[in-house]
Amino acid sequence: MTNTSMKSFRDTLEAIVVALLLAFVIRAFVVQAFKIPSGSMLDTLQIGDHLLVSKFAYDVRLPSTIFLDTTDGKVLAQTGNPERGDIIVFKFPEDEKKDFIKRVIGLPGETIELRDKVVYINGTAIDEPYTIHSKYTTKPIRDNYGPFTVPDGQFFVMGDNREGSYDSRWWGPVKREKIVGKALVIYWSWASITDVRFNRIGTLFH
Repeated sequence: MTNTSMKSFRDTLEAIVVALLLAFVIRAFVVQAFKIPSGSMLDTLQIGDHLLVSKFAYDVRLPSTIFLDTTDGKVLAQTGNPERGDIIVFKFPEDEKKDFIKRVIGLPGETIELRDKVVYINGTAIDEPYTIHSKYTTKPIRDNYGPFTVPDGQFFVMGDNREGSYDSRWWGPVKREKIVGKALVIYWSWASITDVRFNRIGTLFH
């Protein structure tokens, strides 16, 4: 191998290594990609939406596993607090190998109650223009729940598709350290390979 080809090979290898390191850093500390597999967040999120989730919206953490999972990792800095209305990705409490996405409804210390599908926080009904209701009958837990006081350091989450979401009403609140990140933007969306939803691409979440 000539000196020129050797240098070219070394430059290419260095570029690949740098790209991989950057990808690892971005994956661990900046953003992570997620795909929406179910209709629990309709109409806000559609099946087939692909999201980027900000991993530093609330905390900067060291990876806790070799797979760059930062949940349960040591907190280096707190960058914010989850707020009501935030759409978050978190480790499913009943099976932490799964990631769930829901909306934050109840904050630590707040008392949450559902009466005939209406959500009350500390006794006051809240406005939820993002929700859909596909069934008009009422059932215990799903439509009439609580009152329940959210423990410190935990968050009560629900899907926007209230009759089609398995959420904190059944398995309880989410611990802060189990939050992966906050929904940032839809970078791709399709109903099928031949049906790309271009109008959804670039949708931002605040």
